[in-house]
Amino acid sequence: MSLAQQWADARPKVAGLHFDSGACSRQSLAVIDAVAAHARHEAEVGGYVAAEAAAPVLAAGRAAIGVLTGLDAGDVVYTSGSNHSLDLLLGSWTGERTLACLPGEFGPNLAVMAANGFQVRALPVDGDGRVAVEEAARVLAADPPALVHFTALASHRGVAQPLAEMVGVCRAAGVPIVVDAAQAFGHLDCNVGTDAIYSSSRKWLAGPRGVGFLAVAPALASRLQRRFPPASWDVPMTVLQSFEHGEHNAATRIGYSVALGEHLAAGPEIVRGRLAEMGRTARQVLAGVPGWRVVEPVDEPTAITTLEPTDGADPTAVRAWLIAERGIVTTACELARAPFEMTKPVLRVSPHVDTTAEDLEQFASVLRDVP
Repeated sequence: MSLAQQWADARPKVAGLHFDSGACSRQSLAVIDAVAAHARHEAEVGGYVAAEAAAPVLAAGRAAIGVLTGLDAGDVVYTSGSNHSLDLLLGSWTGERTLACLPGEFGPNLAVMAANGFQVRALPVDGDGRVAVEEAARVLAADPPALVHFTALASHRGVAQPLAEMVGVCRAAGVPIVVDAAQAFGHLDCNVGTDAIYSSSRKWLAGPRGVGFLAVAPALASRLQRRFPPASWDVPMTVLQSFEHGEHNAATRIGYSVALGEHLAAGPEIVRGRLAEMGRTARQVLAGVPGWRVVEPVDEPTAITTLEPTDGADPTAVRAWLIAERGIVTTACELARAPFEMTKPVLRVSPHVDTTAEDLEQFASVLRDVP
């Protein structure tokens, strides 16, 4: 059985067409059942007892993240999502608060950086928004910031950044690299030796909303200071342990662990290959639709395709019409998503491995008829 068929059979039947995995993929029945089973167990034995019983499942999830990132399970903590992960990390940083990132940095990330007092400078890029590796190496060597924050795959453009190469550049410059893998995790190869990496559950891994992870290598973790409880308090809690301290939704963490297991069972390389295939097919099919320009090169190895309007269409209005009139889910990317790079809103199409060429042809036909 093909990966596409396995993926579809493992999930409830989609109502319409779902091209929105860059925002929130469809959970499997096994993930849904695991979340519900834990909620029931909490009602039967109490939330804290149920959480203790679920410890092996949560440990398996951390181990899976370790496999996919190249870090140890003990370097991984669960968070409520990507922005939470970045805030935890930057808020605990003890060094100089300077940071280099791409001009197309995600708007909410920039807000977290500003809230934590970081001065931000831009890394050099080419015309596609891809980092210019050799020039970046020269810039970082000449005037290194305290940290490099590197979004491996943006949410407003399906251009895969050269992550492994940038890790090498940062290593040579002696600058820790923190990777936003919100779109890259489960989509691109993230096992490349990063100092820290974080992501959300709900995108390409198809886990529940409201959960994610942060993984920090020991060398970088040693440069962080516990905020809660205060570092001056003599309590036996590491910085990473403090990140998981407090209230959380244990059921969603369990669901995420199940989704991680499903991803490993499917084969990460196979999934990546299928996603790249879907992106290539989408760009080929959508290239001829009047009124829209496909932004990405056709062979970009991602499943994200962005469509820039050429005749004045409003992507937000188009998205709403597609949902209301045709049951087709896409994403409208406004300028706030990448405020220092975007000049025009775009419509984002992000199919998962169960999408077919026929689905994309149907979408292209409908897009031609949008009023």
